[in-house]
Parts: sequence; structure tokens; C-alpha cells
Amino acid sequence: METILTINNLTKKFGYLTAVKDLSFTINKGNVYGILGPNGSGKSTTLGIVLNVVNKTAGDFSWFDGKTSTHDALKKVGAIIERPNFYPYMSAYQNLKLVCKIKGVEYSKIDEKLELVGLLERKDSKFSTYSLGMKQRLAIASALLNDPEILILDEPTNGLDPQGIHQIRSLIKLIASNGTTILLASHLLDEVEKVCSHVVVLRKGEKLYSGRVDEMTSSHGFFELKTNKHDELVSFLESDTKFSKLKVEGELITAFLTEPMDASTFNKLMFEKGITLSHLVKRKESLEEQFLQLTDNK
Repeated sequence: METILTINNLTKKFGYLTAVKDLSFTINKGNVYGILGPNGSGKSTTLGIVLNVVNKTAGDFSWFDGKTSTHDALKKVGAIIERPNFYPYMSAYQNLKLVCKIKGVEYSKIDEKLELVGLLERKDSKFSTYSLGMKQRLAIASALLNDPEILILDEPTNGLDPQGIHQIRSLIKLIASNGTTILLASHLLDEVEKVCSHVVVLRKGEKLYSGRVDEMTSSHGFFELKTNKHDELVSFLESDTKFSKLKVEGELITAFLTEPMDASTFNKLMFEKGITLSHLVKRKESLEEQFLQLTDNK
């Protein structure tokens, strides 16, 4: 798989504060990566380092094949790491013409990118008349003018209303489906779960997890159970290695699996042991539950 960005043991200190600590991960072509963590976890600092706007303290990073200089590599990168900065009295089209001049891109790209972000009909409207969501979509169009191999977004839905959030998330999926690799920083679990294929979880500058979103923990889900032989079921589950932990709340028993098992297999097993279940539901842990497990006791 083609590598877009490799980060090795990256560290950034601001005086006594360590913003990023010994961070390593790799981004491969064609995926949507999320850097997930609360505010102050080092997400924006990490993006700033790889975009050459923040100096690293230690470690290194390399773009693409590792032989391309950062200066040349950044010509193939589109990034929005601050609020969109356009001239308010100029139209969207005029603003993007300026960006084309700076990037050395043909003006013919402007309509194509405005159509992609759903702003072609408003291309002659002044930037000052745009809603916050439209401004963000224009910024994305601007970042895509040079057809970058990777698009980097820092908190892309911050401050937007629900409709604006939905539009940006749908747009990210659309851009990714066209083959552009995306790296976005977010503190929103929901956002990462909805748009990302891979995630790097940061806490206080340290990596807690890196990998596929759907494999964030070795979770095989859990059963929610009720039976009139409550104590018997609890003691069986406690002695069986297929279950890692139990939660008992009144009549409801929640049993977390350590290996794959479907509900019908478990039901049959219980029946053979003379335990009849009045309630049996299998669920998969949400990313939020998995995230809380990851950050627990750390």
C-alpha cells in the first residue's frame, strides 16, 4: 500500500509542557484518518509540525516515498488548519482566482471544485454573504484546487449548525470516494465514527491507539441477558473464559465477549445447561464505549 505520511517518534515541547510525546503512525493512500482526542491532546500541534508551521523538538516525519523534501511534498497537500481567510468584499470565484495564482493552478479548476462543494450557483456572491458552513466548504474547494493527494482538516465542523455539520461530513466522504486521502483532527467521537476508516487516539500528546476504527479495541461485543436463574447464570459467566467482564444491574446482566460468538450459539449453550433466557440481545460497543475503555486508568 502506498504511503502518504510517516511519523516517527515525534516530540514537541513548549517549555515545560510536552504537547506531543514520542508519536508514531503511518498514513496510507486512499483512507480517511482521524486524529481523535480532547482539546489539548496535541492534535493541532501534530498537524502543524507535518505542515512545517511548527518546529518539532525531536523525532522525524517523511512525506510520500521519504525522498521528497517537505517543501515539494506540500505542493501535493491541501490543508485547512485555521478559519477560512478570504476577502469578504470579493466573490467566491474572485477569491479562488487569487488562490489559483498563488498555487499556479489553471482557472478552469475553479468551477469544478465549486461544483464539488455545492457552491457553483453562489460563485458570484460575496464571501461576506456566506453562512459559516458555506465559508468552510469554500475553504475546502480552495484546498482542493491543486488536486492534492491528501487533504488535511483541523476540526472541520467546529461551530457549525447541524445542517452545516452534515454537509461537511457528506463532503468529506465524497472527496474520499474520489480517491483523495484525508487526515482530520477532531475531538468528536461521533465525527470519527461517521467519516473515518482509521483513527489515532491521542491523550496529553501520547498515542493510545492507532488502527482501523472498527478494530479500535479487540471487542467482540457483549450480550445483555435476563433469566429467572440469575445467580446460576452469573456464576457460569464468571467461570467461562469466553467472557472478560460482567456488569450486573438489577435483573440485567451484561457480559463482554473475549472471542466471537453469536446469540443463537449462546442461547443453545444456555439451554443445554438448563438456563432459559427471558432476554438475550447481542450488541457491539460504540466507539464511545471503546474510547472510554482505552482512556480508562491512564
